[in-house]
Amino acid sequence: MGFHTKPTTFVGQVKIKVEDLARSLKFYQEVLGFNILEQTISTVKLTSDGKTSILSLEQPDNVTPKQGRTTGLYHFAILLPERSDLANIVIHLVNNGIKFGSSDHLVSEALYLDDPDGNGIEIYIDRDPSEWSWKREEVAMTVDPLDFENLLTTVKPGVNWQGMPVETVMGHIHLHVSELKKTEEFYVKGLGFDVVNRYGGQALFLSSGKYHHHIGVNTWNGTGAPTPSANSVGLESFTLIYANEEARNQVIVNLRKIGANVREVNNSFITHDSSGNQVELAV
Repeated sequence: MGFHTKPTTFVGQVKIKVEDLARSLKFYQEVLGFNILEQTISTVKLTSDGKTSILSLEQPDNVTPKQGRTTGLYHFAILLPERSDLANIVIHLVNNGIKFGSSDHLVSEALYLDDPDGNGIEIYIDRDPSEWSWKREEVAMTVDPLDFENLLTTVKPGVNWQGMPVETVMGHIHLHVSELKKTEEFYVKGLGFDVVNRYGGQALFLSSGKYHHHIGVNTWNGTGAPTPSANSVGLESFTLIYANEEARNQVIVNLRKIGANVREVNNSFITHDSSGNQVELAV
């Protein structure tokens, strides 16, 4: 549908920090069905298609457990290609005794679970965009019960969960932030996203190309929530993919106009939102 390909700006990869790399790798391989693309002593890049990494794990030196009531990762969201894929992983999770939550958001159907360190994960499928309801520039989203009975009718006889489908992408990321005013300025005036939903004065949903959201931000950990320590379990960074060098260069100019710091590190451009969440700008 073009929401995770150029020229739309989208989340390409999420990097998270974990306490025990071997334990996490077992979870992401055996429970979720990712494959290893690259591995070092302290890092692993995971893939679904054998070519591109959408998720990276890192075990920092002197790592500490996930801190509560801070900014950082709320969840990253893995977008599956087919509704039957979501049905298959429901059966797989149940059969393996994995606890999960669920919701129907009108625009999508979603499952929610945590990895062994408490990093939040959403696994979802999109409804067809023709079914999304827009009022001016805002898309309708809600939190309704997921109809499992209907979902499971899509299971194909003899077809079980075989791991992440090749077409799986990183659908979006949702972040804890310390406030919304400067956050909105950063993601809209700086990074170039549009606000597509305001949720109760405590959350914003932002997108490119009329998607329901590529980025969510909320203050549910409290206004003024602190940034976690650098070696804490949680979000390391996420990567945004821009259409071309020209588009990225304009974003860098816009970020600097609003006072955001942008630095070049090993041919990558790195910035941080007002809550300390690290963003890599890529093409």
